[in-house]
Amino acid sequence: MNKTLGICALVITVSALLAGCERPPIIAVQGGPAGTAMDQIYNPRTLAKQAAMNAVPEASPPAPVQAGGPTAGQIYQNVKVLGDLSVGEFARTMVAMTEWVSPQQGCNYCHVEGNFADESKYTKVVSRRMLQMTQHLNGEWKQHVGDSGFTCFTCHRGNPVPQNVWYAPKSSRLDTAAMGGMSGMNRAAPSVGLSSLPSDPFSDYLLDDKPIRVNGPVPMAGRGAAANRQSSMQAEHTYGLMVHMSQSLGVNCTYCHNTQSFQDWNVSPPQRVIAYHGIRMTRDLNQNFLNAEPLTSVFPANRRGPTGDIAKVNCTTCHQGAFKPLYGAKMAEDYPAMQLPDKRNDANAATAAPVVPTAVTPATPTAVAPEAAAPKVGG
Repeated sequence: MNKTLGICALVITVSALLAGCERPPIIAVQGGPAGTAMDQIYNPRTLAKQAAMNAVPEASPPAPVQAGGPTAGQIYQNVKVLGDLSVGEFARTMVAMTEWVSPQQGCNYCHVEGNFADESKYTKVVSRRMLQMTQHLNGEWKQHVGDSGFTCFTCHRGNPVPQNVWYAPKSSRLDTAAMGGMSGMNRAAPSVGLSSLPSDPFSDYLLDDKPIRVNGPVPMAGRGAAANRQSSMQAEHTYGLMVHMSQSLGVNCTYCHNTQSFQDWNVSPPQRVIAYHGIRMTRDLNQNFLNAEPLTSVFPANRRGPTGDIAKVNCTTCHQGAFKPLYGAKMAEDYPAMQLPDKRNDANAATAAPVVPTAVTPATPTAVAPEAAAPKVGG
């Protein structure tokens, strides 16, 4: 009898302890009519971790501007991108970039100590091009970034190299046709949620411009210009990209798609249009900035991937598990240098004649309306 009472007391005690340590319940937010499986599922523990990862550093006060004062390009040597800024704002921007990218290494991560105009460090060439890329993002891709904008911190988060980048994978003997053409499947890669899907959905869609749509708008292939003739392999690569996007933003498929008809733009949530532009924006960055000169030749061997290519971006690079990078914090508006010269607020630019940048920013490909491009996007 005493033994039974002892066991009961232990069970009660353990139950009380477990009740005190109970995990917070999963949150389901309904995004459509009841019964349509349009819920978004959120884990409070994951959200807590993300909140710490997406903490935004406090912006320093804007630098005072002296009317008619000199520009940074008139005072400092070899300033090719930010020469039109006032001297104070230029210095403020350099301090901020150091904190965002190389807080441990300091200014010497990009500059030669004692001779900041020197070009011998490859990191200086890279940082200048990345600054141009950030200006391009904020000026030419409003369809995706909106008013939030980008700064170096959006991707770097205090790291010299962003933690979430990708390289072209080495081909495997299993990927050859003689071995069945595995196409990178069954590698349990984090890029596709450790699933059996092809582990590299980025080369085809975020670097190359291969068709993404696998679910056509008509029921049979014989009607509507071969709308449903995509292969199973193409479908697997597309689903790999969709899994990547879902993980990157911490959302379900229904964040961009309607369960009533995944391919129909007319019933899709507005986020699908934003994602459409995001795919094209990422492809633009990889094609015209990261996978192009001068960066393709300036990186040393230890900064290259297994096939010799350099790091490229995907959705995780900026989002890092949040539906909006840094939860939509408008960091860019605090730093005029992050905007193209003709689109920035002149409050922190010197009134003297600006120095024209010598580097040319590539033109952005014309974005097509989602409904016009429906055969190529979605899934």
